[in-house]
Amino acid sequence: QVQLVESGGGLAQSGGSLRLSCAASTSSSRFYAMAWYRQAPGKARDLVARIKSSGGTTYADSVKGRFTIARDNAKNTLYLQMNSLKPEDTAVYYCKATLFNQISTFWGQGTQVTVSS
Repeated sequence: QVQLVESGGGLAQSGGSLRLSCAASTSSSRFYAMAWYRQAPGKARDLVARIKSSGGTTYADSVKGRFTIARDNAKNTLYLQMNSLKPEDTAVYYCKATLFNQISTFWGQGTQVTVSS
């Protein structure tokens, strides 16, 4: 069973920065794609950013130019660098990993990010 553990969440001021990490219990080179999602209270869980094994990335329009996703297969860790934070970035952030069969997916437990104005 693959486990994903997020860390790095917390409280930040508007305009500030945070870096989230997601550590995998297995080699991250097994994953076709890794991604960050977020869910605000009363809202659906939405994709924030995705990175494929090829290095290709996808970002939600709302975070383009502010957030950067990266993966370090040597450390089996996924990152999300969040700059120029806004109050609307407040949410629980989840890490997701998908194996190369593109069927098996795994989720972390989530980490809270709160941005104050």
